Amino acid sequence: MLTRHRITACLWFSSEAGEAASFYAGIFPHSRITRATYYGEAGRDIHGQSPGTVLTVAFELDGQPFTALNGGPLFRFNEAISLQVDCASQEEADYYWDRLCAGGDPAARQCGWLKDKYGLSWQVVPRVLVEMIADPDRSRADRVMQASLGMQKLEIAALEEAYGS
Repeated sequence: MLTRHRITACLWFSSEAGEAASFYAGIFPHSRITRATYYGEAGRDIHGQSPGTVLTVAFELDGQPFTALNGGPLFRFNEAISLQVDCASQEEADYYWDRLCAGGDPAARQCGWLKDKYGLSWQVVPRVLVEMIADPDRSRADRVMQASLGMQKLEIAALEEAYGS
C-alpha cells in the first residue's frame, strides 16, 4: 500500500520524466519509482502524445514523494524553484554535488547551487552553513556568507575558517 502525502512536488519535463526519475532515484538512498501512467487516446488533439507514451512517473527520493510529468516543451525549469539537499558532512556534500552536477550546466554553479542535466536547480547545503549564518554574531555570520558567495561547491573547511577568523 502506498503512503499518501497531502503535498507532492510535480516536476514538468518535456519528455524525460522516466529518465529523470530513474536518475534521481539512483542518487538518493531509500528512493524508488512507485508508479507510471501513460497517455491514451483521450485528449490526443490537445496533448499530441501517442497512446502508450509516459504521462507521469511517481517516485520517492529518500521517502519524499515527487511526480515527474512529460508535459512537452512548453515550460522549462528556472531558478525560482530548487530542491535543497541537507548534508551532514563534506563527504555527503561532495557525493550529492558530483552526481547532481553530472551532465549539468557548469555555468550555473554558485554558492552551493547547481543546475542538473534536466535543468532542475538544486542546493547542496552542508548543515553547518545554516548554523553559522544563523549566528547572532553578525560579523561571524557575514564572513561565512561572504566566503560562501565565492564558492561553487560549498567547502566546510573554508566556511569554518571564515567563521573562526
